[in-house]
Amino acid sequence: MTDGSSTPDQQASTKIDTTVPHSARIWNYWMGGKDNYEVDRIAGDEYREVAPNIETMARASRAYLIRTVTHVAGECGIRQFLDVGTGLPTYDNTHQVAQRVAPEARIVYVDNDPLVLRHAQALLTSTREGVTDYIDADLHEPERILEAASKTLDFDRPIALMLMGILGHIQNYDESVSIVRRLQAALPSGSYFVHYDSTDTDQALKQAQQGYDDTGAVPYVLRSVEQIGRYYEGLELIEPGIVSCPLWRPAPSETDIETTDVHGGVARKP
Repeated sequence: MTDGSSTPDQQASTKIDTTVPHSARIWNYWMGGKDNYEVDRIAGDEYREVAPNIETMARASRAYLIRTVTHVAGECGIRQFLDVGTGLPTYDNTHQVAQRVAPEARIVYVDNDPLVLRHAQALLTSTREGVTDYIDADLHEPERILEAASKTLDFDRPIALMLMGILGHIQNYDESVSIVRRLQAALPSGSYFVHYDSTDTDQALKQAQQGYDDTGAVPYVLRSVEQIGRYYEGLELIEPGIVSCPLWRPAPSETDIETTDVHGGVARKP
């Protein structure tokens, strides 16, 4: 462009750091995606060498998202979703799952990674009846997220707040609890909290995570199941409660379920 300006897509591209591994891109690699770089594949392979079940965890987490969103949109009748920490689009993203159940569903995605932004703009499309929007914002600023989301979502009607595998990136635990409380406080009665995070319940996973953190990438804190439980205080947990993700309402056809060190649950705001 002759005036020296650039498009949002060009601006996003210039912000992408391909010298340091990034969790969203590594997760994409483990899920079989192609939106990653060599540095991410190297880090992902090194992580897998120490914790061989990490790909199982990644795929189990996506299966959990599919089941929880289907349940919340279907049995619970929720038509609005605030998905914070979107990550790179892969398969069966939140809007696709929700709008299969309810084509009129409205979904707002939140992330602050330039690569995620670039792909979200291209891939996170909506049905004609519904709405899909993307907010470039940081989880450390929940009030900013809420203000931006209110342009698309009606905060007088129930909303499903989704924090899927993102709270470990808030290194200070008390701050992570505070952020969750501030987001939940803005939701009306009848809203839902949908969540999962990796836990510190496996030594190999802890060792692999430390190796990843040592690369200079944004760290991810593995927390205890008890710590995760605090995120749900004041809410009504639905069965089966906070469990290893593969154990959350598996399909009747699923047998020989392999548990993973990722725990989550779904809870209703009274």
